Amino acid sequence: MKTRRRPARPAASEDLLAAALRAQDEGVYIARLTRAAARLEIVFANENFCALTGYPLHGLNGCRPEALHADPAEAAKISRWRRSARSGRPLSGEGNLRRRDGTTLHAAWTLSVIPAARGHPAHVVASYRDTTEKRQLQEALLHAQRLDAVGRLAGGVAHDFNNLLSVINGYCQILAGQAADQPRILKGVEEIHLAGKKAALLTRQLLAFGRRQPVRFKVINLNRFIHQQAGILRRLLGEAGRLELDLDPGIGQVRADPAQIEQVMINLTLNARDALRRNGIVVIGTARRQVKSGLNRRFTDARPGAYVCLSVQDNGTGMSEEIQKQLFEPFFTTKPEGKGTGLGLALVHGVVQRSGGFIQVKSAPAKGSTLQFLLPEVQLPEDALPPPEALEPLPSTQGHETVLLVEEDEVIRKMVSGVLTADGYTVVAVKTPATARRAVRQGSRPVQLLITSLTRPGDRLAPALHAAVPGLRVLSTATPRHPVSLAGLPRSRWAHLPKPYALNTLLQAVRSLLDA
Repeated sequence: MKTRRRPARPAASEDLLAAALRAQDEGVYIARLTRAAARLEIVFANENFCALTGYPLHGLNGCRPEALHADPAEAAKISRWRRSARSGRPLSGEGNLRRRDGTTLHAAWTLSVIPAARGHPAHVVASYRDTTEKRQLQEALLHAQRLDAVGRLAGGVAHDFNNLLSVINGYCQILAGQAADQPRILKGVEEIHLAGKKAALLTRQLLAFGRRQPVRFKVINLNRFIHQQAGILRRLLGEAGRLELDLDPGIGQVRADPAQIEQVMINLTLNARDALRRNGIVVIGTARRQVKSGLNRRFTDARPGAYVCLSVQDNGTGMSEEIQKQLFEPFFTTKPEGKGTGLGLALVHGVVQRSGGFIQVKSAPAKGSTLQFLLPEVQLPEDALPPPEALEPLPSTQGHETVLLVEEDEVIRKMVSGVLTADGYTVVAVKTPATARRAVRQGSRPVQLLITSLTRPGDRLAPALHAAVPGLRVLSTATPRHPVSLAGLPRSRWAHLPKPYALNTLLQAVRSLLDA
C-alpha cells in the first residue's frame, strides 16, 4: 500500500527562506509596503544587515529604511521610487549609511519589489554591501592622481619660475657689490635676496613633493648643520620670538639630503613662528635615542636601533587631536587663505620617510608643540658640506676664454652675459641651438665652454659641438627633470648647475670646468 507524501507546510517554506536570507554575505532586509505605498516598514533583517547598521533585529522592526541613509537626497530617491515601484524595475544606488552609534559606512544597495498574488507590490527586498574599503581605495587612487598632477604642474612651472628667481637673486648679488658702502641700500637688497631664497625654497618643495627633485644623500652631523642654519632661522623668526639651541654633543651622523633637511628646518621654524604668542620661544634640539626590541608594536613605530632625534619645540598655541590626525596630509592647513600652501609638512613627512626615519608629534591646545624626527644613526665619516649661501659681492676669476651661452630667457641671457664679460670672458650669447651652431661656424675664436639651459628632449647640441671642438667643456643649467644630453663627453668636462643658481657659484663652476 503506497503512502502519500504530505505537501510541505508553508511554515517550513518560510523557515527555509529565512535561513537562506540569513546565509547571505550581504545585509538583507524585507520591508512591507503599507497602503497606498505611503511608507516602507522593515519586517525582517538578517544578521549581516544588523551588523552593518549596529541595530538589533527588534530595533529595526517597523523602522523606515530611508531613515538609515545619511544623505537626504538618497532617502528622497527611495521615497520617489517607492510610490511608483513595479516588479522588474529595481532601484540601485551607493552612499553612506548612518549606524546606530552615529558613525557612517559606505554601502552599495539594490531595492526590488516582491509582488503579491495579483501582481501588486506588497513587499520590498533590499540588499546592502559594505563598500567602505573599496571607497577608501578609490579615494586613495584619486588622491595619488591629484599628487601626480601637482608633480606634473611643479615640473612644468619650475623652469619658468626658476628663471625669474635666477634674475632676482642674480641682480641682488650685482647690487650688493655696488652698494657695499651704503648700508641702507644694502639692507634692502638683502631683504629682496631673502625673499628670493624663500621663493626658491617653495619651488624645491614643489619639485620634492612631486618627486621630481633628485635626492643627494650625504653623511652629515646635525649639530654642525644646525649651527650653519641658525642665522637664517633666527631671521625667519624675526620679532615673533627667539631661537634657542639644545644640541647633544654625543650624537652620531645621519645619512640624508642636506638640502631637504634644510627645507624641513625652515618649514618647521615658519610653522612654529606662526603659532607663537607673547614671549615666544622655539627650541631646536638633538639627542641620541635607542629603540629597543618590543617597543615597536605598530608598523609605523620606529624599528629597533640607534637613532638621532631632531626636535623642534615651541610654546605656542598647540594643536588639537583632530588637527594632529591631518597634520601631514597634503593641502591641509589651518592658516588663513593665502597664508599657507598645506605642502610644508607633507614635504617634511616625505623627506623623513625617504631618509628612513620616523616622526613623533606631541601637542595640546595652549601647551605648545614638539615635533621629533628620528633618523637612523650611521657609523660613517662626515661628508664636507658647502657653507650656507650668503649675499656677497661677486668674485673675480679673471677669465679670458670664449664662452657660448645658449639661453632662451632674454633677461637671464643679458644678466649672465654681462657678469661673464665683466669678469674678462668673451661671450657669445644666443637663444636657439641653430643660432649656436652658426655662431660656432662663423666665429673667429674657438669656443672653450658651452653654457646651456635647453630642455628639449633629444637635444644634441652639446655632443655636436663637442665633435667639432674636442676640448669643449659644458655647463648645464637645465632643471633636474630635463638634463641636457651629455653623451660622449668625459665626466671631467661637464657639470650641472640647476636654476636658480647664485652668480658667484656660476663663476666658480665656469672657472673650475675651464681649469679641469
